[in-house]
Amino acid sequence: MVVVAPLSSWPWENLGSLKYLLYGPLLANGFYSLYQDGNILQNWCLHILLLSILRMGIHVAWSSYSNMLFLTRNRRILQQGVDFKQIDMEWEWDNFLILHSLMASMMVYLFPWLGNLPLWNTKGLIAILILHVGIAEPLFYVFHRFFHTHYLFTHYHSLHHSSPVPQSFTAGNATFLEHLAWSLVIGAPILGTSLLGYGSTTMIFCYVLVFDFLRCLGLSNVEIVPHRLFEAVPILRYLLYTPTYHTLHRTEKGSNFCLFMPLFDAIGNTVHKNSWELHKEMSSTAGKNGKVPDFVFLAHVVDITSSMHAPFVSRFFASRPFVTKLSLFPLWPIAFIVMLVMWGRSKPFLYSFYNLRDWLHQTWAVPRFGFQYFLPFAREGINNHIEEAILRADKLGVKVISLAALNKNEALNGGGTLFVEKHPNLRVRVVHGNTLTAAVILNEIPKDVKEVFLTGATSKLGRAIALYLCRRKVRVLMLTLATERFEKIQKEAPTECQSYLVQVTKYQAARNCKTWIVGKWITPREQSWAPSGTHFHQFVVPPILAFRRDCTYGDLAAMRLPDDVQGLGYCEYTMSRGVVHACHAGGVVHHLEGWTHHEVGALDVDRIDLVWEAALKHGLKPVSSK
Repeated sequence: MVVVAPLSSWPWENLGSLKYLLYGPLLANGFYSLYQDGNILQNWCLHILLLSILRMGIHVAWSSYSNMLFLTRNRRILQQGVDFKQIDMEWEWDNFLILHSLMASMMVYLFPWLGNLPLWNTKGLIAILILHVGIAEPLFYVFHRFFHTHYLFTHYHSLHHSSPVPQSFTAGNATFLEHLAWSLVIGAPILGTSLLGYGSTTMIFCYVLVFDFLRCLGLSNVEIVPHRLFEAVPILRYLLYTPTYHTLHRTEKGSNFCLFMPLFDAIGNTVHKNSWELHKEMSSTAGKNGKVPDFVFLAHVVDITSSMHAPFVSRFFASRPFVTKLSLFPLWPIAFIVMLVMWGRSKPFLYSFYNLRDWLHQTWAVPRFGFQYFLPFAREGINNHIEEAILRADKLGVKVISLAALNKNEALNGGGTLFVEKHPNLRVRVVHGNTLTAAVILNEIPKDVKEVFLTGATSKLGRAIALYLCRRKVRVLMLTLATERFEKIQKEAPTECQSYLVQVTKYQAARNCKTWIVGKWITPREQSWAPSGTHFHQFVVPPILAFRRDCTYGDLAAMRLPDDVQGLGYCEYTMSRGVVHACHAGGVVHHLEGWTHHEVGALDVDRIDLVWEAALKHGLKPVSSK
């Protein structure tokens, strides 16, 4: 039997998202009072709600900034990524906002005059600053050191330190008892100032929001405070902590206990000896390039809605497979404006990263959306961006760069051939990853299948799949109107296998075939020709609509990364956690194997089994394997 320490769990932890109903009485009372009195300035219920929303916004904004790797990559203090375990652990980070709202409501009921504070009082801003230094700072210091004693750290404070990489949401990853203590820290100056007669609504808002801002600053894992500021005014280093200062506390645990002012660590003789040197080092090297990635996956945005599925928009949303939600549509106009800005101004940028063994793998993004790849006038610009990314990777010393989906479109750049031919001396290996994509699809097809229907039949992937299957004596119905291209592919097959490749020009030809391989988007009407029980394999982006309830639909070709991947905290589009598109995985295998050739243009059918076996050897798994 596990004994839980008293007050270590939250009273509403089993409510899930229903916990937000605790705001219901405040909302109802606030709007009722507004309806009755029409005075929003004295409506304390709505003030508490508004303050909670603003506080939430500060934490979200800091999280977004910390995860904007294209801005912060060279300012990060701890280099590892935020993984799924930490994200899940911090999912209920906003419990303390609910607690503070409930406590504020109780205080107003106990002291009704708190609900009638003036809007502004200049003396109040001065008084709360004095009380913060005189009460909040020493109180937090004492509490914090107390929570680092053996029993309290083991049963309470260790939860807060269990987040490997500090982020703004880490502020909420603590036990109920700790947040009760922190409530006293933040509440004492507010109540004290009000008791002195200097309280005001503006004072409360300013103090709480600045408090949260500075807390998130320390937990951001991004050093933005310049060391020259402390060199110019040395006393400031004792009045304001830095992200580096607080990160030392999280890693060393026995020093740097202060709230915001290292002065109290100096008084308590708990300043870490490397605090100022490490801060100067982090600040001085902020503009310099960090570790060079070994592998880069060059992705692009699929559509405007899925562009919100990014760690710097919401790391919680990005940590789960993308699905379209109604809650996204209010944000659609903002995403549309961002798309226009990216179209006009942006360059390829760092999107995310993870570590595999001792290697750094990054995902870069071409600032283009799926529909733009089909605009004739946009193709040159897209190729310029892809070329820019390849040349940058080559200059940095990246070993392999893999092209995602439309970045290797045949009509766009010949599956990457354009860049390799234009720059014959590239040291970085350019890989389209389609060999592994073909291997994944082919290994999903049951061995006893004797006939398949193939759309996108004359594409790079379609050609390779058809040639591989005909060698296995599987009849392939290749949907294409291009007879010349079909015959060219047919002639590539061994003479005794050519009869297994059959050109068809209509979907009706597959009405008795239960294995469809979809390489070109098909409508629900076209799907209707498939017989009941058909399984749709696919390598088309975006995936087709699951229209038929009497059929089954496979996901896009993908593989699960090895179990020893570290710092992975985002899902790749609609993929499950730990799963990446096969073209991404193909680049990983190319790097792990140390192959020195480019994988561009037409697929080498003879290498399909070789690449598949190499993927399994290095710990990548089919998605069906857990």
